[in-house]
Amino acid sequence: MNGHRPLQGIALLLLAVACFATLDSSIKYVSASVSVLTAMWFRYLFQALAMSAVVLPTRGWRSLHTSHPRLHLLRGILLLQTSILAFFSLQCLPVGEFTAIIMLTPLVTTLLAATFFQERVSLLRWLLVAGGFGGALLVAQPRGDAQGWVLLLPLGCTLTNSLFHIVTSRMARSESAIQLNFFSGWIGMLALSALLPWGWQGLPDSGSLAVLGLAGLTGTLGHFMLGAAFGRASAATLAPYLYAQIGFAALAGWLVFDHMPGALEFAGIALIAACGASAAWLAARVPRPV
Repeated sequence: MNGHRPLQGIALLLLAVACFATLDSSIKYVSASVSVLTAMWFRYLFQALAMSAVVLPTRGWRSLHTSHPRLHLLRGILLLQTSILAFFSLQCLPVGEFTAIIMLTPLVTTLLAATFFQERVSLLRWLLVAGGFGGALLVAQPRGDAQGWVLLLPLGCTLTNSLFHIVTSRMARSESAIQLNFFSGWIGMLALSALLPWGWQGLPDSGSLAVLGLAGLTGTLGHFMLGAAFGRASAATLAPYLYAQIGFAALAGWLVFDHMPGALEFAGIALIAACGASAAWLAARVPRPV
């Protein structure tokens, strides 16, 4: 246990979401010249090798023993699906707007919990869910033409991400953060390796390799720091700060892609952040059965 150190937890969380915004920006930057299979394979290869290099020499194979191999497989597949949908979403949407829609995850998790796990959800939380989806419509502004379907990509990504978080929350009771990150990295890398013969695309230049390396590094570091943050502060304390990722993503979109959201997009982003942070805070305040 790291103990209760809320300021350290908040600082680590802000670093983690900055890493995730950098990861998304790197993937969007490289998606113009690299196929989804190639980009995702490099991203998971980095995570798998980095986790192996850190864990095996210091902790050995025994630290990876698990009683839930099927849940690790399910979690790894859900994370891989989320990564692939994120790749395609970032080809169609700016980083800030995409990140705002992904921040619907706590609200979608509420919806799934009420639908499939018969959890009681208050009227206030249902109103927050509705407000969050209204914000998503302002961000994406789907129209009746062919571009309206683009909203399905980040919403599908949000759905798989929510399922991923539900499975993770169940597994975190018995599995360590090292086990979770190790197995998710290797499951994604092995699954993508099996598909490489049918979709490999060589990298156009060394710059693309460097960007993919940056994506792998920031993704791995982000998950490490996220786990460390929740080891130092409660979910109720940290939940509102998760939405700083939207700000980092908007900043990256401006610096790298020279894009700034318009007035309606800003309104939608603010609505999603307010509803999502409130819902996450309310959920964290509810006592859980031991």
